[in-house]
Amino acid sequence: MHDELVDHLTRSTPLNRGEALRVVQDVLAYFDETTEEYVRRRHRELQAQGLVNAEIFDRIEADLKYRAVAPPELTLRQLRRIVYG
Repeated sequence: MHDELVDHLTRSTPLNRGEALRVVQDVLAYFDETTEEYVRRRHRELQAQGLVNAEIFDRIEADLKYRAVAPPELTLRQLRRIVYG
């Protein structure tokens, strides 16, 4: 899966094929998080850095505006509506 991207990374970076594949998988997993998963994870990370909830929630709120998150699961009917209107 994503062979073209893996090939591109091996040509444009010093990564070998296995390393490039792991990078692609890591990036895809990172962006596959739902909004809820992202908020929970980010809260734990910022809390571990010593921030208090007021600072944490302000930062998460700001970050979410620019964050690519996984779309909601779509039913077959919703997919058909996207395609056929």
